[in-house]
Amino acid sequence: MTHWFHPLCAAYKRPEALQEALALAPEGAPGREALETAARGSFAQKRLPRIDGAERSPSSQARCRQCHEPIEKGAWRIRLVFYEEGTFSPSGFIHLGCREAYFQTADDILEHVLHFSPALGAEDRASLAKEFQGS
Repeated sequence: MTHWFHPLCAAYKRPEALQEALALAPEGAPGREALETAARGSFAQKRLPRIDGAERSPSSQARCRQCHEPIEKGAWRIRLVFYEEGTFSPSGFIHLGCREAYFQTADDILEHVLHFSPALGAEDRASLAKEFQGS
């Protein structure tokens, strides 16, 4: 079965497959460098492809997959998914403050998180960015 992805989505979610495809692509392909950089980053940190965006917690029932503490109602949380057998399956959430420990990187993942949060308006995006800086 063939699965189709936007190029940047593939770089974030399926980095190994995208790197293989880029090896076959012509050298002057538009956006190639950005895609290679995103794919290398996701491939190097095995948990980064699990990022599925961010949202405010609607309740305090969910627990963080890193620290196992409840995520407070109204707090920002990062959604996680696993890619298994050709489909993405929801796999929980983490606190923004737990992102470094969970993803095992000090690199800023805000761009990655925002990419998978298209429903957030400008105000929410600004609020999330501010939270990223403060946590």
